[in-house]
Amino acid sequence: MFLDCFPKIKALILDMDGVLWRGKQPIGNLARIFERIQSLGLKYTFATNNATGSVSQYVEKLRFLGVNAEPQQIINSPMAVAHYLKQSHPQGGAVYLIGETGLIEALHEAGFYHSEDGVLAVVAGLDRQFTYEKLRKASQLIQKGIPFIGTNPDKTFPSAEGLTPGAGSILAAIEAASGTAPKIMGKPYPHLFQLALQQMGTQPPETLVIGDRLDTDILGGINSGCKTALVLTGVTTRAEAEQFHPKPDWIANSLGELVGIDS
Repeated sequence: MFLDCFPKIKALILDMDGVLWRGKQPIGNLARIFERIQSLGLKYTFATNNATGSVSQYVEKLRFLGVNAEPQQIINSPMAVAHYLKQSHPQGGAVYLIGETGLIEALHEAGFYHSEDGVLAVVAGLDRQFTYEKLRKASQLIQKGIPFIGTNPDKTFPSAEGLTPGAGSILAAIEAASGTAPKIMGKPYPHLFQLALQQMGTQPPETLVIGDRLDTDILGGINSGCKTALVLTGVTTRAEAEQFHPKPDWIANSLGELVGIDS
């Protein structure tokens, strides 16, 4: 079913958590899956809402799991945050930052650094060292009118042990304390998809978004004009997918099944 559409599809935008792996556990034989993708002549970019890992860490993890990727093939929500901030503040500057390595490094490369004073924005993502003090400081800055930017809205993400709290859970706490909703940079909003399309040089109708979440991957792909495929290896069930409107163009048990091989 999917292979019939490959003459029209030139590129893939692939989510990672829940599509390629759960925690440290790969989903299927990734080396074989990507050999198949390459044999079909498809370009591909990895686009993830996960704000904790750096580009170099993702490249290394993919390589360890048998997939060769160049740094320019990795796009994450921190990169979208940095791109957005750079448009308003090309010189960089101070931000109040709640997050981990991926967010810290992306902002640093764009000229932004953590501070509690004179900040241009409060920027928050997943932070597994999140504390009441960070919540207090962020909410008070936002109440003073400092812009509130979030990496992504994922309230949970899949791990080998089951669903664990995601960046959206932290953003919800800050929103509750400050009374202000964040401006989201990750999926389902267009920033990540636009960066991926620009990187590959393809148009939305010839690009397939593959993900495991309806409310981020699939909705974002649809809103960006791309074709979409949901895999059932992450957080979404087939019943949920069948009820979603508009439906993904394809629903598959796994990425391996989607590209026409056994996992």
